[in-house]
Amino acid sequence: MTHIGPESDDGAKSSRSPQEWGEFFDAHHNAVWRYLCRRAGPTVADDLAGETFLRALQSHKAPAPDAERAWLYGIATNLLRERSRKQIRHLRAYGRLAASTPEMPDPDAVADRLDAAAMAPVLTVALANLKPNERDTFLLYALTELDYAGIAVAMGVPIGTVRSRLHRARSRLQQALGTNDIKPAGTSATQARTA
Repeated sequence: MTHIGPESDDGAKSSRSPQEWGEFFDAHHNAVWRYLCRRAGPTVADDLAGETFLRALQSHKAPAPDAERAWLYGIATNLLRERSRKQIRHLRAYGRLAASTPEMPDPDAVADRLDAAAMAPVLTVALANLKPNERDTFLLYALTELDYAGIAVAMGVPIGTVRSRLHRARSRLQQALGTNDIKPAGTSATQARTA
């Protein structure tokens, strides 16, 4: 197997030079950081993005060039999973806070704010109550540019498993939210990503 860091454990030279490693980092860091930031906030994203690249550097696996970003998303998701208990507590606390936050009066957007305020605690609790692999799959779909095949690479599962997990996550979220329209922001039902 090819090691992507500067040296392998046995001291043999890697297939990537330090300059190539720097280019690899520059090419993917911002996307990984944005994904982590959307999942866990900027402070956690700073720490976990660094840890993601450290683990990539130490890994004995080297992905195909067209799968590098998905591979990094997989490492980042695993790091997030390691923090899952804290994440679930954070989501539940956020849900309680959102429920207790008073609305700000704005005549033009009162209905939208009321809807959003009512949905925020329900959504955060619903996300927290998903099985970890379903939550991770759903958030990879909703917060990154990955299609089903990319999510399969990131999660290390077959594409059919991604489809099943997304279906179950959407069903549970739809039930919790009382809606039949769960899709990423900025897309229509006809624009949904496919494999």
